[in-house]
Amino acid sequence: MHYNVMPNIPLCDFPGASYLLFSANVPPLIYYSHLPIILISLLIGFFVYLKGRENSANQTLFWTTIAFSLWVLLDSIFWASNRSDIIMFVWSIILLTEPLVFIGCLYLVYVLIDKKDLLFSRKLWIGLLYLPLIIFVPTKHSLSGFDISSCLSVEGPIALYYTYFIESVVLLWIFGYIIKKYGQTKDSKKKKEILFIATGVILFLLAFVSGNLIGSFTENWNMAQAGLFGMPVFIGFLTYAVVKFKVFDIKFIGVNALMIATWILVASLFFIINLTVLRIVIGATLALLFIVGIFLIRSVKKEVESRERIEKLAIDLQKANDRLKELDKQKSEFVSFATHQLRSPLTAMKGYASLILEGDYGQVSPQIKEVIERVYDSTKTLTNVVDDYLNISRIELGTMKYVMGSMDFKQLVNAVMAELKPNIDKAGLKISLNAPLESYMISADPDKFKQVIMNVIDNSVKYTKQGLVDLSLEKKDGRVLFKVSDTGIGMNPEIIPKLFDKFTRADNANEANIRGTGLGLYVAKQIVIAHDGRIWAESKGEGQGSQFYVELLELK
Repeated sequence: MHYNVMPNIPLCDFPGASYLLFSANVPPLIYYSHLPIILISLLIGFFVYLKGRENSANQTLFWTTIAFSLWVLLDSIFWASNRSDIIMFVWSIILLTEPLVFIGCLYLVYVLIDKKDLLFSRKLWIGLLYLPLIIFVPTKHSLSGFDISSCLSVEGPIALYYTYFIESVVLLWIFGYIIKKYGQTKDSKKKKEILFIATGVILFLLAFVSGNLIGSFTENWNMAQAGLFGMPVFIGFLTYAVVKFKVFDIKFIGVNALMIATWILVASLFFIINLTVLRIVIGATLALLFIVGIFLIRSVKKEVESRERIEKLAIDLQKANDRLKELDKQKSEFVSFATHQLRSPLTAMKGYASLILEGDYGQVSPQIKEVIERVYDSTKTLTNVVDDYLNISRIELGTMKYVMGSMDFKQLVNAVMAELKPNIDKAGLKISLNAPLESYMISADPDKFKQVIMNVIDNSVKYTKQGLVDLSLEKKDGRVLFKVSDTGIGMNPEIIPKLFDKFTRADNANEANIRGTGLGLYVAKQIVIAHDGRIWAESKGEGQGSQFYVELLELK
């Protein structure tokens, strides 16, 4: 053999390239294996990157496809060029680029399966493994000369052995990592995800490296093109993984990328003239589409079946929901009927107990009077509970009626204070109203809104063992604000957002031995909302008292 060494620029025995890529020396198979693959790779890479720039998996796939596309482009230039200097330069860059594809696939496997970035120590090992290439590729240890008869560079130990050493180490690394993760994973869905990602990456790399090994050791570089058909295999498995396991959460992009890739592959058949090569290419394309198509059809079939099950469940759920609404309505109607029937005898019991205590039926002994007082208090409590349930059923059924009229908020508060004064005195508390000497006119239903004020004040009285309950009224920005502040047991701030829900009480209510249904504040809120007002509570914490606020529009 005769070798020409740089810096001479000998030309190979065929015409030069047009636009760096097109030459009579390029077999038709190259255009099928190279140009479509570049477009497919960039298409996948850019789509994934644009849909998740901050995601490590998206970034890794993007840079891996860039490295692979660069390698394929350089290889296309290598095939088309007849200039030894261009071939030598391109070959050197290929030696630097090819291991990057393997490293990118390793990185991709890690971030796809672990869902997190690679450890720094592993990145360091990868960097140390790649460093000799950066040092020795520009030297004669990589490419020592050029064989003009074969139009190929003469490879040194770095090109012949070290690049394949890196690729072998990375490939074994991927194998070992996948086997380890597959064995550690218990979830069957995660196992399938690992299996499909691993199969696509390993088939791609094996096909890629096998073609280059054949080319280097047999100098039959036509065979090396078989490696590039690994990229569609990789894309097929990756696309299926996207569809099946939502690896990148871009199902739509994955399917569309596969379709565009198929169009490109089929269109590239126009570049093949040789009938034998054409049959081989068509066979390979059909095999690829058949394999990927089966997976996609199965995936779509399962998705359709799942959707049908979901639609059936949605119909059943709607029926159950309608039934629950009907049952809820019947429950509210029953509660309304039951409480209404209870209210009359309770009122009678309360009235007769009151008459006995007032002496209308003659004097009674202290022991009997004490018993009657307990009956009276219990009947009064039960009456309030029945009233709460009756109001709730009316609210839920939408039958609560409001007779709105103008009234003085201050007069209403004074009336409630007078009515509750016996209970307040009995509890040993002080109560005061701080309100300037003026009227506080609002539009409200007197009976319903009286219940709101009574519930709020009574709530503070019940939860205050000693001290005072301070009431205040003020006008602000066209609204009337009523505030009840106590020195009671206070509340945990976490309970406040749920305080006005049904059956909700403060966490320390039971500890303070305070009985209640948790309905009073719920009823109060619903009535206030019906008056286009607001009601809320505040507390700095347990043992630090509470503040309740009721706000309505001022009537002018």
